[in-house]
Amino acid sequence: MNFDYESLLKKAMEKIPKNKENKKRFQIPQINSQIEGNKTSIRNFLEISSKIRRNPSQLSKYFAKEFAVPVSIKGNTLILQKKNSRETLQNKFEDYIKNFVYCKVCNEPDTILDKEDRILFIKCDACGAKTATKKI
Repeated sequence: MNFDYESLLKKAMEKIPKNKENKKRFQIPQINSQIEGNKTSIRNFLEISSKIRRNPSQLSKYFAKEFAVPVSIKGNTLILQKKNSRETLQNKFEDYIKNFVYCKVCNEPDTILDKEDRILFIKCDACGAKTATKKI
């Protein structure tokens, strides 16, 4: 029997089960917001913070900076002192995830933010990469 690389590879590929669904294991959480007068509240703020494994104070600081408004956390809710649509909030949240959650090397969400001296790093639990990122 003479096996070459191509025939062995073809045999191995035939034995791998076909993935019928293209499922990502990480789903970006959806923001549940409500406008109350001149304020906007994100009702599921602590829930989305825990799903992305981030400190609520870091995420609230990001929203405060991006919208240039004061924010406060009351219970499970983040309150922004400005009217914002759910779509605008969701877009900013997805920008946060892109910049501060996904690993820059392997693009997996299994990361933590770590501050060393005055530099903020994204440390990946999946691949072990450590990359510097901009300040929040």
